[in-house]
Amino acid sequence: MATYALTINERSNSGKALLKYLEALNLDLQVIPKVRMRKSSYERSMDDIKHGRIEKFASADEMCKSLGI
Repeated sequence: MATYALTINERSNSGKALLKYLEALNLDLQVIPKVRMRKSSYERSMDDIKHGRIEKFASADEMCKSLGI
């Protein structure tokens, strides 16, 4: 017996119909949750820029003042 892995969009009409069909065949179906890939450091930094979580300073002294150092 072979094992097959399929990715089915269960939100679409055709995906729903395919799942109903497979269940009607009384197959041994296993739903495996999709694993989210962790963002790279570059992607996280670009996300920080996009959402305004960075500050720009004219000099190192200005940055130290802002941080209370």
